[in-house]
Amino acid sequence: MKRFVQWSIAIISVFVAGVAGAAVLLGPGDVVRASVYGSPDLAVETRVSESGTMTFPLLGEVQVGGLTVQQAEKKIGTLLEKGGYLKNAQVNLLATVLASQQVSVLGQVNRPGRYPIEGTRKVLDLLAMAGGINTDGGDLVTLVRNRNGNVARETIDVVDMVRKGELARDYEVAAGDIIFVERAPRAYIMGEVQRPGPFRVERAMTVQQALSAGGGLTTRGSERGLRVIRRDADGVQRTVAAKADDIVQGGDVIMVRESWF
Repeated sequence: MKRFVQWSIAIISVFVAGVAGAAVLLGPGDVVRASVYGSPDLAVETRVSESGTMTFPLLGEVQVGGLTVQQAEKKIGTLLEKGGYLKNAQVNLLATVLASQQVSVLGQVNRPGRYPIEGTRKVLDLLAMAGGINTDGGDLVTLVRNRNGNVARETIDVVDMVRKGELARDYEVAAGDIIFVERAPRAYIMGEVQRPGPFRVERAMTVQQALSAGGGLTTRGSERGLRVIRRDADGVQRTVAAKADDIVQGGDVIMVRESWF
């Protein structure tokens, strides 16, 4: 299923990749390459300052923070015309580095880091840019969004979302957001199994399947008298009898006893 999710993420990312560009807002740290048609001496590549200004020949500091690339082009052209430098200024801006428009992708992904966003980007797009969920990753992805000082947290079950085709749950991201891929839950199997120790808890995994994850019983092992050590809702550790078709929970410790016969 994980391969299916990674394939789906990649396909969706390719589908929307061409939508980028028009809605990008310039901000501090962005690197902009500017040129003016017919005036090669006005070409410049500069970084937007912390105050949102960029340096442009003849004009000095121009406030471009919070403007789209197209709006900044129009503003610079207007200033050149009003200043009497050009009659019909055709300005072209290209944002070569979008340091201000980045989303952090952390946790169990193949390439964690900060990724630039251009235009409309969603959680699956950013997961694809980060190389997809790695083998230790679980089904749950946490999205932390900051909108005008209000921090909100969303939890997305990406496997369930893709399986059901409910892409309305694939939230749009913005600069400063954080995407965190949770580690897959782990449980432990101890006693008379071939490979005691931790194992990954798959969706709706049964105790019988957990025994298989542990390599099966040893020659002395028995499925009779299986016990699970589990914490209840209050955090109290309890030991309960287990059947082969019981569902395993993250953090469980499954004890396999030695056969008496």
